[in-house]
Amino acid sequence: MFSRRTKILVGQFRDLKRFKKYHKLSYIHNPGTDCLRPLTVGKILEDAADRFGDRLAINARAQGQKLTFQEVLHQADKLAAGLRQVGLNPGDRIGIWGPNLLEWYLTHMACARGGYILVNINSAYQPSELEYCINKVGVKCIISDYKFKTQNYYDFLNEISPEISTSEPGKLKCTRMPTLENIIVITEEDLRGAFKFQEILDLATDSRVKNAYALQDSIDPDQPCHIQFTSGTTGQPKAAIQSHFHLVNNSFFLGKRNELDRKQHSICVQVPFFHAFGTDITICAALNHGATLVVPSPGYDPDKSLDAIRDEKCSVIHGTPTMYVDLINRQKVRKEDISPEIAVCGGASCSPHLFRQMSELLKVKKVKSIYGLTEATAVIFQSLYDDNEYQSTSTVGYIGDHLEAKVINEEGKIVPRGVPGELCIRGYCTTLGYWDDEDKTKELISSDKWLRTGDQFVIEENGYGKVVGRLKELIIRGGENIFPREIEDLLNTHPDILESHVIGLPHERLGEEICACVRTTGTSLSLEEIKAYCKGKVAYFKIPSILKIVESFPKTTSGKIQKYKLVNLFKDRK
Repeated sequence: MFSRRTKILVGQFRDLKRFKKYHKLSYIHNPGTDCLRPLTVGKILEDAADRFGDRLAINARAQGQKLTFQEVLHQADKLAAGLRQVGLNPGDRIGIWGPNLLEWYLTHMACARGGYILVNINSAYQPSELEYCINKVGVKCIISDYKFKTQNYYDFLNEISPEISTSEPGKLKCTRMPTLENIIVITEEDLRGAFKFQEILDLATDSRVKNAYALQDSIDPDQPCHIQFTSGTTGQPKAAIQSHFHLVNNSFFLGKRNELDRKQHSICVQVPFFHAFGTDITICAALNHGATLVVPSPGYDPDKSLDAIRDEKCSVIHGTPTMYVDLINRQKVRKEDISPEIAVCGGASCSPHLFRQMSELLKVKKVKSIYGLTEATAVIFQSLYDDNEYQSTSTVGYIGDHLEAKVINEEGKIVPRGVPGELCIRGYCTTLGYWDDEDKTKELISSDKWLRTGDQFVIEENGYGKVVGRLKELIIRGGENIFPREIEDLLNTHPDILESHVIGLPHERLGEEICACVRTTGTSLSLEEIKAYCKGKVAYFKIPSILKIVESFPKTTSGKIQKYKLVNLFKDRK
């Protein structure tokens, strides 16, 4: 007979063997140290106004405007009240379409305070792309800039809806966008059929602002807060829904990883607000931890970014690898006296060479990598406090708090650590689903709540993650996610093109550039003709920069295109 102690020791030994067995699998769970918080974005703003009060929340340098956290709260409640006055109700979708302006930031906050659902729309979208987004989620009000660079937003809206020019503000009846009733333009000019942004603020009386304040306890943290469009394999964007709970907690934890809780930081914002990098990683994280957002210019400009880092003594920079390459090239010329502490790099991996240049030329003390996707709010894996160069450049960091991750093979079985497979994640931050697309939602998230990312991934022995490829055909150009199908569908409408396939080829600055491989009718076709054909039909970053004319395409016996062979054929022959 074995003694009770011996039985316990044997049991413990078996448990240890079992633990070691499972520890070798590509599964990881981070229970976190801080609790999840059942709060809304509006409540976080209220808390920030109480805690940080007169501290600067945002500095829009190009506009010459600054707001403290207390002022942001007041202006957000005024805007929320004004929107209510023109007929908007909690749960209505409000689209925001424009560059990084103070008004964009205020709209974000006002929607959270008013219980509206903010719909982030890429500022480079062309009329057909905008029309699709508005109709997909039933946008009732669109807030846009008037003009920016080559984009005339008001003219684009008139192109889709000629009724605007004969409508009274707030009374639009549009044939092609039947849910759209209100157009609000950020301008001082009088435009037919549209409210001016300031007019909406002016509608807010003290009593209406008090009503907006009183509304906060009735907004459920699990209600939708944002709709973020993300490309799908069909080429049409899908509308991922993010709740207040998602945004509040994901931004809180990623903000801690980025050390925003350790001191008062000023963040140089190079990324567009409409991306998850802008809304969650930048705006909401700063709100949670009292950091100041420094917006160098409405659109990305490396010289303006350097000016801001120098003048405002920015301690943190947010950007994609492409943006850091540009900053480094300008710093080589300008040699500014700057010393930012942290560079947060997302959208694509940061190479060891770029890491060293950022340290040497930008004087950055730490580079932090992030990995995530819109369907998971923003960030899943992220650098830890004391990561070394290898961990910051060759991995995407360690899994976030309160999240699980596993890597599976084609049969759905968890693979050993170090073996590539598809990354799946589970936790509080997975999307509520795609708007009005139950089938795609079920494809994304299984009945046991695992979200399939579609990315080929490795979990190393120490639990750090590494992206080794993509199961999807996604092209990442300068931080912009592009699916080839949309471009192929457009190219295939060209009268001289019989068949087209689009691939991403390596590019030193952008990460990848778009290459259109086409089979023609025999007619001569140039890259400039292709660019001209695409212009105005898709956003500028989706237009091919390389053209390859082929006589045939590599295909399987079943007729499926083998794109990897095209990549191998052309990657060294650009």
